[in-house]
Amino acid sequence: MTFIRSEKIILFGEVLADIFDDRRVFGGAPFNVAHHLKAFGLHPVLISRIGNDELGRELLARIKDAGMDNCGIQLDDLHPTGQVMVHLEERGHRFEILPEQAYDFIHAGMSHSISLAVRPQLIYFGTLAQRKAISAHALVTLLLSNQGKVPCLLDINLRKPWYDLHTIEHSLIHANLIKINQEELDVLALLFRLTGVSRVQKAAALLKQFDLDSMLITCGEEGAWQLDKDGKVSTINGLISSRSVMDTVGAGDGFAAVYILGLLRKWSIMLTLSRANAFAAALCEIRGAIPDSADFYGPFIADWNR
Repeated sequence: MTFIRSEKIILFGEVLADIFDDRRVFGGAPFNVAHHLKAFGLHPVLISRIGNDELGRELLARIKDAGMDNCGIQLDDLHPTGQVMVHLEERGHRFEILPEQAYDFIHAGMSHSISLAVRPQLIYFGTLAQRKAISAHALVTLLLSNQGKVPCLLDINLRKPWYDLHTIEHSLIHANLIKINQEELDVLALLFRLTGVSRVQKAAALLKQFDLDSMLITCGEEGAWQLDKDGKVSTINGLISSRSVMDTVGAGDGFAAVYILGLLRKWSIMLTLSRANAFAAALCEIRGAIPDSADFYGPFIADWNR
C-alpha cells in the first residue's frame, strides 16, 4: 500500500559507502532520505556523482533495485565513488571521510538540466557535498534557478574538518527550512555569535538573521522541536528506549524523510513530529540506516493512510 500522489523531490549531495572491516554499507544523508521517500510513495531524484568503478556500479544497482530515479546520478571517470573508512577504536567507531571523491565534482550544467526537467516540489541539500568548489557551484546554480519557487530544506551535517563559516552562511541564505541537531545548533551559535541563553533563543536569532521560515531541531532520545518564524515552539518527546536501541545511524535521516512527507502532505506540525519521531525510533531498533525489507515501511504507511 502506498500513497496516491507522487510528489517529486530533488536531493542534492553525497552518495557513498561506509567501509567497515567486514562489510560496506551504502548511505550518505541524501541517499538515505531518498530511499525512505521512495518507500513512502514519493518520487525522489538524487543529484550526485559516482565513480566509474565497482563500488559505483554496485551503488547504482542499489538505487535501481529500490526503484529510485537515477537520472540525476552522474558518472565520473577520474574520481572514485565516495567512501568513508570506519575504524573501530576503544571509544567506538571513528569515521574518516575521504577527500577528492566523485560527489565533490558534481557538474553544474547537468544538475541544472535535471532540475528543469524534474520540476520538484521541494529541494533538499546538506553541507558535506559543498566542501569542494565544483559541487558547491553546482548547488548554487540549482538553488538560484529555483528563485523561491519551492521550499528548500537545508539538512546541516557538520563533519570536521569539512565545513566552514562561508559554506554554512551561503547555505542558510538559500534555505527556507533547516534541520539540525542540538549540538550543531550550539556550534552555529558560536560561529554566528547568536544572542540568547537558551537554545530556543539562539534558534530564534538564527531564524531572524537569515529570514527563515522554520527550524527543526532533533535531540536524539529526547525527541525534537520546531521553531517557526512567528516564534511558535512545537515539541515532541522521545520514544527511544536504551534497551531497544541497536543502531542510531541514519535515525536523523529517517526523521527528515517523514518531516518532508508531512510538509508535502500538509500534516499539522505536531502530527508530523509525532510520526517522524516514531519512524526514527523504529529505525534505531534495526542495524543500519536502511531497512533490509520494504515490509518495514508497511505499518507506517497503513497507519498514515487511515
